[in-house]
Amino acid sequence: MVDGSAERGAKKITVVGAGISGLIAAYELEQLGNDVEIFEGSSRIGGRICTHRFGSGEFTPFVELGAMRIPAKHRYTMDYVEKLGLADRLADFRTLFSEEGAYHTTSAGFIRVRDAAQKLVHEFRLGLNGTRYCDDALLFGAWLTAIGNAIAPANFRVTLRNDISVELLKLVEKVDLKPFLRGDRRDRFDLHAFFAAHPEIRSSGSGRLNRFLDDILNETSPELARLEGGMDQLVHRLEDNIRGPILCNQEVLGLDVQDDHVLVEFRRGTGTVVRRCDYVLCTIPFSILRSLRLNGLSPDKRAVINEVAYWSATKVAFLCREPFWEGDGITGGASFSGGRVRQTYYPPVEADPARGAVLLASYTMGDDADVLGRLPQAQRHEVVLDEVARMHPELLRPGMVVDIVSRAWGQYRWSRGGGVTRWGKDAMACGVERDGAARPEGRLFFAGEHCSSTTAWIDGAIESAVNAVHKISRTQPSRCTVAVARAGGV
Repeated sequence: MVDGSAERGAKKITVVGAGISGLIAAYELEQLGNDVEIFEGSSRIGGRICTHRFGSGEFTPFVELGAMRIPAKHRYTMDYVEKLGLADRLADFRTLFSEEGAYHTTSAGFIRVRDAAQKLVHEFRLGLNGTRYCDDALLFGAWLTAIGNAIAPANFRVTLRNDISVELLKLVEKVDLKPFLRGDRRDRFDLHAFFAAHPEIRSSGSGRLNRFLDDILNETSPELARLEGGMDQLVHRLEDNIRGPILCNQEVLGLDVQDDHVLVEFRRGTGTVVRRCDYVLCTIPFSILRSLRLNGLSPDKRAVINEVAYWSATKVAFLCREPFWEGDGITGGASFSGGRVRQTYYPPVEADPARGAVLLASYTMGDDADVLGRLPQAQRHEVVLDEVARMHPELLRPGMVVDIVSRAWGQYRWSRGGGVTRWGKDAMACGVERDGAARPEGRLFFAGEHCSSTTAWIDGAIESAVNAVHKISRTQPSRCTVAVARAGGV
């Protein structure tokens, strides 16, 4: 949240982009006494918060095709959940390895998570080329590798085992691991408790490994939350609290930074319109921005716009006649389904049971997401149904699958990526990229998760919006239009 009062002389601010960073910026700028209008390139608001509802009306089944969880430690997001009156909607989000009855794929086929330890240790030991470690260290390595296999993109999994065995196991073996063993058979390993107790080990590896650990510990945290009723409630509460108009289908084609203003070029039918703005806050994902007509930017800014790396994310969801997985002993969480599908989630049934239940059949990232995302939609759905049915043959029962939807963010026109990745960079390099992305160019300001310390999460988008509002508020007011320019995404 932004503290303080409006500077002398309220600014008129045009926000082009209704992803979460644009909406937060607009909301806070209005709170400071400015007049705001919002332009959005696509036909919908919310960016990569994308709740799909299978029908209309109350108690309709829905699935999160975009952001679906909030780590408890993400204070920016939690603060706005509370400020927008949604705190009573917070509920636990159950993730990978949280459900003992869920499945995990191995070389022997699908195994229940509660029965997977012995097979995981055996497979992990085979990759160590005869190097010997104590049994508890092997259990640590096996479960960490299992999480990595489920979450990491294909190009990262290739080197993951070596990173774990070379960089971590020698350190881990020096620690008493007994306090972190879990389960009746003491064959589960509490990685979150271990790294919380031993931060020196978490930070001892390469930048590549450290970023990986940060991401997988966030994604599999026992302290994840969701919003009952859908993540898009954040978007619509902001929409309801913004006084100015929100205009969709306003595509930005170019930005031109001048000495005392910025020219924003919009598409209008078969032509274009150029608008002069005293200040512009640009939240266009750099994956989109680098394809626009850009003038007046410094070489350093052009470099960071071109260098920020995005990875893809693809989700495929089935509306099923009933939550058949409950009859198979699965009450939530997720399975590691492997193959091209990777992760399968079992969302809670919040809607009218007579209207069906949603299975998030496939959630993939990175190269895996592109494999599915580049397929024609009908073929993508067919591939996922075929592969998930090997784990859940109930899907092939007549009438079980009522509808299928998907979103391939790497191929989506308004984002061309699911989020920014900084895997492989150390803390200093991450900070340099963040600061370079967020640094203004004359009267052109920047926000979005790519300008934050928490990329690929809602929290990063909000953090960047709040920081951008502070920067704009510190500028001297003049008779102006301030535009938050964006072609889509968060």
